[in-house]
Amino acid sequence: MGMMVDGKWQDGDPPAQIDSVGAYRRIDSRFRDHITADGSSGYKAEAGRYHLYVAHSCPWAHRAIIMRVLKKLEHAISIAYAMPGMRDNGWSYAHDPAFPDCSPDTVNNFRHLHQAYAATDAHYTGKVTVPTLWDTRTRRVINNESSEIIRMLNGAFAGIAGDDTDFYPPALRAEIDRVNDFVYANVNNGVYRCGFAASQESYEAAFDALFGALDEIESRLGRQRYLVGRQLTEADWRLFPTLARFDVAYFSAFKCNRQRIADYPNLLNYMRELYQVPGVAATVTPRYYIRGYWSIRKLNPTGIIPKGTPVDYAAPHDRTRLAA
Repeated sequence: MGMMVDGKWQDGDPPAQIDSVGAYRRIDSRFRDHITADGSSGYKAEAGRYHLYVAHSCPWAHRAIIMRVLKKLEHAISIAYAMPGMRDNGWSYAHDPAFPDCSPDTVNNFRHLHQAYAATDAHYTGKVTVPTLWDTRTRRVINNESSEIIRMLNGAFAGIAGDDTDFYPPALRAEIDRVNDFVYANVNNGVYRCGFAASQESYEAAFDALFGALDEIESRLGRQRYLVGRQLTEADWRLFPTLARFDVAYFSAFKCNRQRIADYPNLLNYMRELYQVPGVAATVTPRYYIRGYWSIRKLNPTGIIPKGTPVDYAAPHDRTRLAA
């Protein structure tokens, strides 16, 4: 997809993403400042101050999109949706009638997301990723780590958010963190470890870990309605974007083909329940997932985009059989 070197965009992925045995290693996010309710961090939660750069196809960005909707922060935090597919300059923003779900950057008028990174650090070297959180007051990127962004959206905007639901309640935090770590290593990042593995051995290790984890989650969801406790938490919203993309993209493009989410009764119905939570369905755009993953040149050199979209998210679910 490309990266920045000394503040300039160039083609090619960071070599550090593949280790000596051919395993994919995700590079840590670089911008890690935080918004706080009282501003003690230097970034106070305020309506109209912050701007999100996202992309429909990216599951990490989808977390932030969902949390912004669930917390009813649309009025407080502006957003720009990237054009679909992997492009020569990375994530790009423009008005195009062919893609009405995408939007230009009306805050900075950046055409490419790497411009925001260069504006923040003229010598930045590294990946340019979504979601990216921009502060309009200091005119810089303050965070590009999705797990931290959703925590800020959930907890920092008390009195600004239109919904006070806490998806990271204190009594459940230890278990949420444990589940998050397991899901991230084996499922969220596990599909990428399959898709971008550079050796058969590394691919098979990632494949086995992925489906071992999905088997375990399937069993867990046979005993309880949600991943942690009897309520929806951050853990559910971190898993959902991966499930939503699995059958339309990861199963085929990333060679995660032991079975589909559609073949897991509990996971399938759980995914449908989350999709049907008010506001969430509008954040799910499966054609963009297909276009996004199948436009990765090293996975699909011909550039031919599959035509089908083999998932029915809106079908009735059976999760009410379990106590909430």
